[in-house]
Amino acid sequence: MLVANYGGGSVSVLPLQADGKLAPASANDQHQPPLGPHKNQDHAHAHCFITDPVNHHAFAVDLGTDKVYAYRFNATTGQLRPQAKPAFTARPGAGPRHLTFHPNGHFAYLENELNSTVTALDYDTTGTFTELQTLSTLPAGFKGENSGADVHVSPDGRFLYTSNRGDNSLAVFAIEPVTGRLTLVQHISTQGQTPRNFALDPSGRILLVANQNSDTIFTYRVDAKSGKLSPTGESVSLPSPMFLEVLPDFTK
Repeated sequence: MLVANYGGGSVSVLPLQADGKLAPASANDQHQPPLGPHKNQDHAHAHCFITDPVNHHAFAVDLGTDKVYAYRFNATTGQLRPQAKPAFTARPGAGPRHLTFHPNGHFAYLENELNSTVTALDYDTTGTFTELQTLSTLPAGFKGENSGADVHVSPDGRFLYTSNRGDNSLAVFAIEPVTGRLTLVQHISTQGQTPRNFALDPSGRILLVANQNSDTIFTYRVDAKSGKLSPTGESVSLPSPMFLEVLPDFTK
């Protein structure tokens, strides 16, 4: 289990035992300054910690330092070996939050919380990223406060989705299959406040969005050709939903 510790600005690896229990940490790393210029970058804030598609590298996204840190990852022992240089450095004050890989393993996408942008990246299997493009996740003319939240690639690799807290919207982008670059397709309301997290079902045809501050989960149909979202009219009310995960039906 890879864990990002936001408050302390560190990452850890916790081995899973055969019975599912957690063993003591096999690796830890503390992120250090320099910090970004934004008021929310008061110290290191590790926000996301994932491996690449083949488990050779682990990447820690730090909102406080505007960096994506890279580690050689030993999937057998759970050990980390930090690389000498960050895998990627975002623009000052961007506040990178979440990283996700394209299904082809060649592209990745970085959601930047503090400046409400998404960065398309080319991935080198040596453990580095090169910026392809950075776009705003907000509709043209938006005024007010906003922070980017979540990012997901559709299972077929054709579309990218991000959420905006403040504008309370989902942004839809088409992914160019050869270059990995993005083209805006749609902005649509999340029908609530503060869409902290959302999820696509395994088919990629249903999207669920959690509106943390309005206590709702709304669902959308995904158009297979355009990637556009349309509300299903279905919703669930529950206190402060923050994270969604769609699991297979293990009873079948």
